[in-house]
Amino acid sequence: MLKDITLGQYFPGNTLVHRLDPRTKLIAVVLYIVALFSAKSWVSNGLVVAVLVFCVALSRIRPAALFRGLKPLVLIVILTALLNLFYTDGRVLAQWWIFRITAQGIQRAVLMVLRILLLVCGTFLLTYTTSPLALTDGLERLMAPLKRIRVPVHELAMMMSIALRFIPTLIEETDKIISAQKARGADFDTGNLVQRAKAMLPILVPLFVSAFRRADELATAMECRCYHGGEGRTRMKVLTMGRADVAALVFWCLVVAGVFLLAGRGL
Repeated sequence: MLKDITLGQYFPGNTLVHRLDPRTKLIAVVLYIVALFSAKSWVSNGLVVAVLVFCVALSRIRPAALFRGLKPLVLIVILTALLNLFYTDGRVLAQWWIFRITAQGIQRAVLMVLRILLLVCGTFLLTYTTSPLALTDGLERLMAPLKRIRVPVHELAMMMSIALRFIPTLIEETDKIISAQKARGADFDTGNLVQRAKAMLPILVPLFVSAFRRADELATAMECRCYHGGEGRTRMKVLTMGRADVAALVFWCLVVAGVFLLAGRGL
């Protein structure tokens, strides 16, 4: 299960999506989320699905990588579907004790599950096609106006990027610790909830120690390289937005406008 968590991973490539400016992709993700939460019917959700499939095809990211990243969310998806299925008012189709299934509940459960899956896949596509360094630069440039009110933009962007980058590292470290503890006879699969929680202590303690050690090593390395924040720093790769970026932003604005138009017409 841990190996299925792909958030924060970057798949190098030379596709159109990979070559886009990170600022363009960040704005596109925001517009995508706006369109996704504005879609209220099958037609508007179908438009969002079609756009996501188109973007995945352009990025040449294997659908299996996206689906593998969805596996850790199975419990959340099932819980969301059940809550919307049993606790939505409408025309009752079946009822047992305090549970009732309505036609509107089925529709809402399917739409909510679809929304969660599309939201996760869309955000995964951002990290899959954007390196952590480019993502940091894009976030910093987008938040640059906040510097006028003394917000530490560079430090915030750096922390977000480091946290995102360390997710795969910590997952790999957790998998190694679990394998080592199982080799010593640890059992994580049997017992009640309390016993399983206690069994996690031999995993959590070494994981926290490893995380703090990595953080200290990273801080030492940055200090040895005379890192002093964003003031006066230059970039090896200067971000520039070209015609493809403008076309991508216009495309996403049209998608959001189309979703709003369909929602206004009840479609």
